[in-house]
Amino acid sequence: MTPRALTNITLFCISCSLFPLNAETDSRPPNFIVIFIDDMGYGDIGPFGSTLNRTPNLDRMAKEGMRLTSFYAAPVCTPSRAALMTGCYPKRVGLMYGSWHPVLMPGDEHGINPDEITIAEILKHREYATACIGKWHLGDQPAFLPTNNGFDTFYGTPYSNDMYPGNTGKSRNFPPYPLMRDEKVIGEITDQNTITKNLTDQALRFIEENQSNPFFLYMPHVMVHHPLHAGQEFQGKSSNGILGDAIEEIDWSVGEVFKTLKRLEIDNDTLVMFTSDNGPAAGIAGPLRGKKGSTFEGGMREPCIVRWPGRIGAGTQTDEITSTMDLLPTLARLAGSSAPSDRIIDGHDIWPILSDQLGARSGYEALYYYSRDNLNAVRSGPWKLHLKGDNGKPALYQLNNDIGETTNLIEEHPAIAERLAALMENARIDLGDGSDRPGKNVRPIGFWKNPKQLIPNANGKPVGRGDLKIDPQMWPTRHVVN
Repeated sequence: MTPRALTNITLFCISCSLFPLNAETDSRPPNFIVIFIDDMGYGDIGPFGSTLNRTPNLDRMAKEGMRLTSFYAAPVCTPSRAALMTGCYPKRVGLMYGSWHPVLMPGDEHGINPDEITIAEILKHREYATACIGKWHLGDQPAFLPTNNGFDTFYGTPYSNDMYPGNTGKSRNFPPYPLMRDEKVIGEITDQNTITKNLTDQALRFIEENQSNPFFLYMPHVMVHHPLHAGQEFQGKSSNGILGDAIEEIDWSVGEVFKTLKRLEIDNDTLVMFTSDNGPAAGIAGPLRGKKGSTFEGGMREPCIVRWPGRIGAGTQTDEITSTMDLLPTLARLAGSSAPSDRIIDGHDIWPILSDQLGARSGYEALYYYSRDNLNAVRSGPWKLHLKGDNGKPALYQLNNDIGETTNLIEEHPAIAERLAALMENARIDLGDGSDRPGKNVRPIGFWKNPKQLIPNANGKPVGRGDLKIDPQMWPTRHVVN
């Protein structure tokens, strides 16, 4: 950890002393479990309208908790994980794009800046046990790994499951697909059919080992990203092909988590969130327009359920604007801490919304939709202005009446469009827009000189980039960490 990061954490410890052990209850601070699915669409599970995939455990979770129906992530993997970990727009922390690909690649020179303060770091300094079990995708060089960014332990994969030797598209020359424990490669993943069960078993073990003290389990599943796989017990059992099989195994995994919490009698002490990192690649966005990679709703609005018995109302829902960025300030508050005060944090404490407090409203006057480093759209209340909405031209949508973004109302409501356009200009000043407008309040991305693949290719060559080039202007500042 860098001296600057240590200073930031010291400031946290001082601020934490100003809070009671747990700001919301008289008992120990709550446990937190965040189950983060890869490439699952808004309409892929029962609580959000799916009739194709059987998700009885998620159905039950929704009946016992709250559905967040306007919950947002980013359009693709790495940016989404950056937003969740830091409480910031990916553009602010430099992780809106991989070095030369939409996401970070094996042996990438970029990764999360160790000077950023993650959820895990905040909770660790509240004496939480912290674990990341699943797919990390915020850099695979030593300084970028989970155990150097607040997690006591890491078990899983450093990047997406399509980055393996069998994927020969565009001459990528991918190395063997690594399985890691903490900072060491402990093997190669050659049978992806076992991934979901393996990660679930490890997660249950962590819960068992930490049942007597507060813990934070971040469980970013590898599925349902391509290539799709499911365990033998689930193969061919759904009515929706291998995608349905994989989703139904994810649902089984959720059920195993809840069984364990109840058996250990810590169910009432545990807040569990289930959501996805971006829209579907193969699944269904339900009533939403667009899929993974899009800044239409289908690319960024995610299914989200939050459950905490006795604290979050059963069978409730909210359409207030919320996002992955809200996890950091919300979980920090519930643990008796707070979000960092020495930097801009874009997320908001949404506990008043989750606990259904009278008059609770979203903290977002404006929610910005970025693709790479390009600002494409903004939402304010029910209104969304998309610069490339209809046939590549600006469009204004009223989402509470038109969730599918089908009707352009820009001519009927020019004043609203003008107000949202002004909000977008604020974002361009703050966060930037394209390489010619970097933004005045963006922070350095982590940079590792001469990166190495975790498992070298047999031919000794790096991952192929094809004709893709690095645009150095995309990152106005880099923090060299080695």
